[in-house]
Amino acid sequence: MKKFLRRSGAALLAACTVWVVAATVESRSLPAAAEAMRESFQLPKALVQLELGDVLGGRDMSLSTLLALQQSPLLWAAYGTLPAQKEPTPEPQPETPEPQPQPEDNTPQPENSLTEGLTFADNGSPSQTVIPTASKSYTVAGSVFIKNSAGRSIDTALLDGTFPAKLGDSTQPQVLIIHTHGSEAYTMPAGEEYTPSGSYRTADTEKNMIRVGDEIAAVLSQYGISVLHDRQIHDSDYNSAYGKSRSSAAAYLEKYPSLSFVLDIHRDAISDADGRQYKVVSKEDPHAAQLSIVMGSNYGAWMDNLRLAAAVQANLLKDHPTLMRPIILRPYGYNQGLCNGSLLVEVGAAGNSLDEAIYSARLFAVGFAETLGAEKS
Repeated sequence: MKKFLRRSGAALLAACTVWVVAATVESRSLPAAAEAMRESFQLPKALVQLELGDVLGGRDMSLSTLLALQQSPLLWAAYGTLPAQKEPTPEPQPETPEPQPQPEDNTPQPENSLTEGLTFADNGSPSQTVIPTASKSYTVAGSVFIKNSAGRSIDTALLDGTFPAKLGDSTQPQVLIIHTHGSEAYTMPAGEEYTPSGSYRTADTEKNMIRVGDEIAAVLSQYGISVLHDRQIHDSDYNSAYGKSRSSAAAYLEKYPSLSFVLDIHRDAISDADGRQYKVVSKEDPHAAQLSIVMGSNYGAWMDNLRLAAAVQANLLKDHPTLMRPIILRPYGYNQGLCNGSLLVEVGAAGNSLDEAIYSARLFAVGFAETLGAEKS
């Protein structure tokens, strides 16, 4: 036991001697040696950190520290295999591309675009598109579907694109636009509301069916068609509206025998059980309200007017496959017996916006004019 203690003490004394010599070997004076001894007290911490793999400063150790490390082969071997600490490499940042000049759009725009002045702001109404896909419940003539609610026998061979009514002298009135329900209106976007005169009705002629009629008249005039537009509101008393509009139309037809066509412009109304109004829109152009032609059949020349309706519908469907809902034939008159060139046209529904109605009204006017053989001037 005594022998072991003597050897341990000698080893400790040797280690201390080595430590003192290693710590002061580079010192030139006694104060410098004392400072070196003070700094060497950090050696145990450095040894532990090195053993754990944290060199805290890489290999920048003093000569005295390196001499002490040499006394432990395990630590020295570990130190020799540790990589020198490097500055972190910054991650490459994506270069911000320089803005490239965009080529100018030199595509010529039509002088009289059918969407001119329209913004199509969202009015919040849910939309649907009515597309008949089967002949069941319909009479079909080519691309034209007819909902026969009148129970009439329809000779589809007559629905060949021809009709008796023709445009007369262009220096005289040719087409009369009238409104049995002129106060009918639409669902306006925020900020474009009107003063109502009833449910989805207004006396404001800039936002009811009178405005829609103005748009149709303007397009027909571009095709050289002479138009009379009766801007009266006949439905201040709803129940007497058809009687009043009949009197107006009859007076125009008597005064202007050159009138060959009468367009009574309305809008539809489609709602669910909760009273929520729906808009109807074209599938290929959702900004365009769907159109519907309603025909009466309780007068003798109803088939002549139906032939006109089918011809107009077929012509419009060539370029706008879902703009038109099926023609509806009903057992009423709608004042169409006054003229064998009469149509009742519903432009959209109460859930549509005015802009959507105006756009489809312009489309209808183009198709109607071309069906009559007119050319844009």
